[in-house]
Amino acid sequence: MSRRLVSLTLDTLEDLPRPCRQCVYWELDPVSADRACAAGDPGLEKEAWVSQTLLEWGSCGKLAYVDGMPAGFVMYAPPAYVPRSMAFPTSPVSADAALLMTANVVAAFAGGGLGRMLVQGVARDLTKRGIKAIEAFGDAKFGDADDPVGACVAPADFFLSVGFKTVRPHPRFPRLRLELRTALSWKSDVEYALEKLLGSMSPDTLLRPVRPAPATRSTNG
Repeated sequence: MSRRLVSLTLDTLEDLPRPCRQCVYWELDPVSADRACAAGDPGLEKEAWVSQTLLEWGSCGKLAYVDGMPAGFVMYAPPAYVPRSMAFPTSPVSADAALLMTANVVAAFAGGGLGRMLVQGVARDLTKRGIKAIEAFGDAKFGDADDPVGACVAPADFFLSVGFKTVRPHPRFPRLRLELRTALSWKSDVEYALEKLLGSMSPDTLLRPVRPAPATRSTNG
């Protein structure tokens, strides 16, 4: 099975899981997010945020594809672009770090190294921009039945499993940090684990096929 990473764009935004495609938990402050949801189409706000961030700062997400189908994604940006980041009890994010807002991997691939592959893709991108670290707010109680946050905040255990270290503890929302030089030092053991898992997976477990690019017609001037 083949796998590849691509950068998030307005086109690949459509390949996010539908709940994530319509979610503006991170992109807006709490009041504005509630207002957008009440208006009925938060997906437009999501698209506007991605468009502005791409224009002003550059790539702000990575998607992983397996055999041409989306299997996971991460989103990241400077904390100044993420209003929700200031609402956490363990904020603010360090001045030398970008914020990894959220991460999602198809359940069938959990534990096989795909999350680390995504994070390493982020690390390569940010290193080229001179950024020294990635920070994230983890959810130490991820999956609680009465949890209003849902899947918007990734499990703290996920971040710990891919190399993050806790820099500010909290019973619910610890802030974690990954030095980019650490992420870039990961070797073939991750690739081996992923290959082993992918060998037993079927495309039925993935999100949906990637749509073929529309045909374009050339015109003569």
